[in-house]
Amino acid sequence: MEISGQMALVSGGGSGLGAATARHLASLGAKVAILDFDITRAQAVAEEIGGVAVQADVGDETAVNVAMESASEQLGNVARIAVNCAGVGLAARIVGREGKLSFDVFEKTLRVNLFGTYNVMSHAARRMAELEPLDDSERGVIINTASVAFEDGQLGQAAYAASKGAIASMCLPAARELAQSGVRVMAIAPGLFQTPMMEGLPPEVTSKITANIPFPARLGAPEEYALLAAQIVNNRFLNGTTIRLDGAVRLPPR
Repeated sequence: MEISGQMALVSGGGSGLGAATARHLASLGAKVAILDFDITRAQAVAEEIGGVAVQADVGDETAVNVAMESASEQLGNVARIAVNCAGVGLAARIVGREGKLSFDVFEKTLRVNLFGTYNVMSHAARRMAELEPLDDSERGVIINTASVAFEDGQLGQAAYAASKGAIASMCLPAARELAQSGVRVMAIAPGLFQTPMMEGLPPEVTSKITANIPFPARLGAPEEYALLAAQIVNNRFLNGTTIRLDGAVRLPPR
């Protein structure tokens, strides 16, 4: 699909991978709507790229629907491109010190990462299915964000790995179902990237982490995620697959 002139919706577009994706798609001529819980950050990016910002908790199905309606009204179009970047990276042991359990962390992580992705994908797909087809009868493309943790989950990442594993697992069945509507579904599994989740770590911790990345021996740049997202949109034969974007890293147990 040609990006120029299309409407794109990016969840979690107020920072990190989402912000880089919103900027890149806008630079390629897309009209971008940013859906984010943090409306202040979303508005800042939207103003920078000439897009719009809408506020919603992605885990709230009704709120997502209302936000997407608002985005379409403001841009006068329906998104043919949807990129899900909203997520949290909470860590907790299944059984912590003194026998403390972590179901609260598990529940919140799945609600934001998995249910949020499913909510945005569902509402985006329903709207895309009503659009006029383009080349190859394509109507839209949805890109979800997994993580290398879906295969390499570390100690304390049971909830996070479960949420990202589910995103990777539903990629193919979602693509098969939505194929009848001309909607592609892909997932990107980023490795270790320079995002707000990483920026709070001490330099010595970051150095230890990057030492495990074969090449390039550095954290990934959010712009590299954005570049892959745009390439997925452009290449109509990419469908139903999760792509690792990780510099060949394989995460150790801890």
